[in-house]
Amino acid sequence: MLSGEKILVTGPAGRIAYGLARTLSPHNEVWGVARFSDPATRERVEALGVTTRVVDIADGPLDELPTDFTYLLHLAADFSANDYERAIRVNAEATGRLLEHCRSARAALVMSTVSTYKPHPDPWHGFREDDPLGDAMAPPSAPYSVSKIAGEAVARYCARSFGLPVTIARMGCAYSDDDGLPVWHLRAVAAGEPVRTRWDPMPYSPIHDDDICAQLEPLLAAASVPATIVNWAGDEAVSVQQWAAYFGDLLGTQAAVDVEPIPGASVGSVADPTRRASITGPCRVGWRDGFRRVAERLFPDRLAVAEARS
Repeated sequence: MLSGEKILVTGPAGRIAYGLARTLSPHNEVWGVARFSDPATRERVEALGVTTRVVDIADGPLDELPTDFTYLLHLAADFSANDYERAIRVNAEATGRLLEHCRSARAALVMSTVSTYKPHPDPWHGFREDDPLGDAMAPPSAPYSVSKIAGEAVARYCARSFGLPVTIARMGCAYSDDDGLPVWHLRAVAAGEPVRTRWDPMPYSPIHDDDICAQLEPLLAAASVPATIVNWAGDEAVSVQQWAAYFGDLLGTQAAVDVEPIPGASVGSVADPTRRASITGPCRVGWRDGFRRVAERLFPDRLAVAEARS
């Protein structure tokens, strides 16, 4: 992991950014910027040893931020339900503002998403970085995928215009031991509630927080001009239906999956990991091991009872 660097992280209270900030802060000077509308989230980030500033990256001044960061990790994003104007301003325009402010950095990582790909009729299709882009039409944030495509375009321009090495990382299904889509579904199974998804099967490429943190340094080292574009997702594809059943087995209960089709929306979110693996090597946390870890952490008693019965 990086050490001795001065790193700016946007959205440090977010699920992925918080894990990175927690890993980086003991060995680096880490700054975190967000609107911090909830003061408790700022306190949580500062408890890591991160220097925070309240900044609206889309519309506010960046004057309080130094310009001598060695790395920029831009993970902040807008997930507006239907506000395309706000989404474009935050996910695209703000990307340009930050890259311009940090134009002297050694490299920048700009977080994008696998949902930038044009929907494919095969749910198990592994999207490659050169596949067509398009509106994923996936709720709950209708503008997200198109605004992220716009953000990628801005990042690509900035890399070339400023001579700033950039990696654009299209994130897949990220999760930690406490949060993320699979964890939400685990909680639903534990509560006897149905897991909801939009297709049968509905596959993803889950990646654990441990692998995200371990792969950051090589992804930054791969930053280039023109920008490097890479899927940032796990090595294994697994459907919601498969992992719900696995959670049910772990907890000794029956898992139910409600499928609510969304016309036109992407029916799969599998990312081809080939390019990423050539940069980072393979993931260390397989989906079964990672999901079991989550279940052991959140529902240890339920796991013990299920194992005793088996």
